Amino acid sequence: MKISIFDVAKKSGLSVVTVSRVINNAPSVRPGNREKVLRAMRELGYHPSAAARSLARGRTGVIGLTLATLQDSFFDAVVKEISDRLAEQGYFLALSVETGAGGGAGRLIFEEDRVDGVIVLSPMQEDGYELELLRKRIPYILLDNQQPSPSAPSVVVNNFKGGYEAARHLIGLGHREIAHIAGPGAYLSSQDRERGFLQALGEAGLAPWAIEPGAFDIETGYRIASAWIAAGKLPGAVFAADDHIALGVVDACKNAGLRVPRDLSVVGFDDQFLATAMRPALTTVRQPADKIAHRGVELLLSAIGGESRRHVKIQIDPELIVRDSTAAPGGNVNG
Repeated sequence: MKISIFDVAKKSGLSVVTVSRVINNAPSVRPGNREKVLRAMRELGYHPSAAARSLARGRTGVIGLTLATLQDSFFDAVVKEISDRLAEQGYFLALSVETGAGGGAGRLIFEEDRVDGVIVLSPMQEDGYELELLRKRIPYILLDNQQPSPSAPSVVVNNFKGGYEAARHLIGLGHREIAHIAGPGAYLSSQDRERGFLQALGEAGLAPWAIEPGAFDIETGYRIASAWIAAGKLPGAVFAADDHIALGVVDACKNAGLRVPRDLSVVGFDDQFLATAMRPALTTVRQPADKIAHRGVELLLSAIGGESRRHVKIQIDPELIVRDSTAAPGGNVNG
């Protein structure tokens, strides 16, 4: 037979209200009564459900997270870190994958009685999310947002610095003909990585060998590098806006009988799982998933707790990770 709160009240000799207060750690319960309730719970083997505790506190114990794709190991790492940090605070994470502009069934998490807060990860329809969440008065934060000055609390990586450090690395190796394959122009991260790249080249008195628009996928890198090779014109080095683009560049070189980094040095961005799995191992700019998740959860829980921190923007520095895909012009060792 299932033990209920009424059984605990009967065994402890106290009211159901007192038992409920003990379960929810209310400070108004006298120590002696608290101990009676706890002893009765132990003897009966009673364990209050997390759902019941959450409802008593006026909370669901669930945080919603919406993102555009699960086919990205960097996003995977961020989501896992967020889930782990939330679990430490007694929360569960509910995912909503928004693959189109319409929202669809995933927007069901944007209901007041379903979640205590929402994390919006790398949104493309940022204004739409904000309007809906504000209207429903759900606390929320943005990660990798696309507006330079968002009104909501946000956590972003310093993509400008990442692009700058990638270019500086290649310049330091002695490269002077350096190309950039950019990500989608709609992403603020793409824009900032390109700006950082151009800043570093400008400081060195260099012009970019080429700046090619693209998407965050392997096909972009393969297509553009193949076109360079077919034209008989190849830069000495390339900074790819993400690791998938970089992998496409490396594949195109291999298929043409060229060697990385002897014939072309390649730098990526993100430090995806594939960066260490591919050969040569990829020099890349690492986005710290753990720091992004930690600060994001910290901001959201503050918002849920009633601390108004709108317009707060936390910027986290990335880290250049030098591996085997970059070398001095014509060389085969890292700088």
